[in-house]
Amino acid sequence: MENKRKNLKKNQIVSFLVTIAIVVLLNVIGSYVFTRFDLTSEKRYTLSPTTKEILKNLDDYVYFRVYLEGNDLPAEYKKMRRETKEMLDEFRAYSKFIDYEFINPGEGDSDAEIKDKYTQLYQSGLDYTKWQDVGSDGSAKQLIIWPGALVSYRNNTEIAVNLLHETQNGQPDEYAVNASIENLEFYLIDAVRKVTRLERPKIAFIEGHGELSNEELGSIAQTLAKNYDVKRQAIEGKIDALLHRTQDTTRDVRVFPSYDAIVIAKPMEPFDEKDKFLIDQYIMHGGKVLWLVEPVYATMDSLQAQESTIGMEQDLNLDDMLFRYGVRLNRDLLLGLNCAQIAVRTGGMVGNQPQYTRFKWYYFPLLQAASDHPMVRNMNGIKADFVSSIDATSSANGIEQIPLLRTTGYTKVSGAPVFISLAMLRQAPDQRLFNMKDGKNVAYLLKGSFTSLYANRIPQEIVDDQATDFLEESVPTAMIVVADGDLIRNQFDIDRNPLPLGYDKYTGITYTNKEFIENAISYLVDGENMIDIRSRKLTIRLLDTKKVSKERVKWQVINTVIPIALIIVFGFVLAFVRKKKYSKTEHHEEK
Repeated sequence: MENKRKNLKKNQIVSFLVTIAIVVLLNVIGSYVFTRFDLTSEKRYTLSPTTKEILKNLDDYVYFRVYLEGNDLPAEYKKMRRETKEMLDEFRAYSKFIDYEFINPGEGDSDAEIKDKYTQLYQSGLDYTKWQDVGSDGSAKQLIIWPGALVSYRNNTEIAVNLLHETQNGQPDEYAVNASIENLEFYLIDAVRKVTRLERPKIAFIEGHGELSNEELGSIAQTLAKNYDVKRQAIEGKIDALLHRTQDTTRDVRVFPSYDAIVIAKPMEPFDEKDKFLIDQYIMHGGKVLWLVEPVYATMDSLQAQESTIGMEQDLNLDDMLFRYGVRLNRDLLLGLNCAQIAVRTGGMVGNQPQYTRFKWYYFPLLQAASDHPMVRNMNGIKADFVSSIDATSSANGIEQIPLLRTTGYTKVSGAPVFISLAMLRQAPDQRLFNMKDGKNVAYLLKGSFTSLYANRIPQEIVDDQATDFLEESVPTAMIVVADGDLIRNQFDIDRNPLPLGYDKYTGITYTNKEFIENAISYLVDGENMIDIRSRKLTIRLLDTKKVSKERVKWQVINTVIPIALIIVFGFVLAFVRKKKYSKTEHHEEK
């Protein structure tokens, strides 16, 4: 018996020493070989290859100041804080140059100090959200929450990253936060990429054809200027307007796009053939274009002085060009039952204020994602303004045609000319006419190698001219076509200052127009790699609030009483087994 006890003790010591040796060995190996295991079903803690590459190439510290801190944060924003910290920790695992701190923006010695801090955050580019909770006694508590971060690198300008997914007003915060958590990797690594790049991409808003003015593009231009060099560019038939030429050591002339992307925002006058040729060759040499053009002209300005107007076709001389590239803009206007509202004066003056009533205006249909492309995934509530439909053509061989936006079901199509009258506000719509239950496409992404509109149409001497460097087929590139120029136009406040793009001052609702334009530009400028990060889908498992309320007592019992009961039962069983085991041992020794 004594020998058995010695052997048992010896085996236990050996097992302990072997375990210690294995642990030490694994730690030594782990210090040289980096490995992480993600056991979640959707691989939520596995970073994309693009993210890993950006992090591994860092050569100095990127510092995040995240303004999600405080004990009084609502539960959903505490969840966002936790997920943000975990994502930054994941970044740290691939680069020692990631550092961060969480700051409570509501801390301060006085209200004036807190207000100054809020002003500085807003001027830095962060957006805030208001959260209100009504207590059981009817008292209301309101918090100002800043779900974002300021990111700095070396002596570069600090940039702002807003973490809260923009959603249409009225959607619960829980859904907005969960949508944001899905895109956390994109938001954070995109900030790292932007703050560390050596040269800012260049974007040009084309002018000279009646495009939207500086003031009408003020909001989006200001937003884009945080990450890009933005300017206005008139083409005017100048060969160097969109392309620049260099000469190498062999004296060969090489042609490159002068801008990473150009934006053509609601032109009102026809393009002449010279400008079309220069845009075409810009595309052939790899240039990217965001087209926002309207085949039918209609405006609410015409309804200010009279009750009706006519939506008329307009010839911008772009149909042949866009058709060759892969889309056809239809001469129609789309009306949607799911639409934005307008304010119409319906009463006299109360004090100095006229009385307005809001009505649904079917010519302002709301748009939603038309595909699962990461540029528009999770996006809805985009406000259109006299929008037309777009069809993909079959003549653009080798071009990938991806629908991006469509009306949100139950759509009516009215061919131009369209009689538009405010009288429709006084009567219920005939829903039988809104027979397009799946909506109509209004925006497309086109990518591939495009055929020039001028292929086989240019004199041979121009084709052979090295300075022109005429191409009949493009290098792989991309463009986005939207049949609504007003989608990028901002409204103004009473002092004619631009309001944030997507904000409707008549209803107080913020639509996601700005996010769509930002995503479109990001896709065109940065390509597939960054936008693919947005394609990740995480399974956010939400509680069924109705079921929780109904079965609250049952689950409280399951989560509190049953675990305690199991521990007590396990204790009795363990005591019984031990007592029985040692009683047998003593009995055996006595024998």
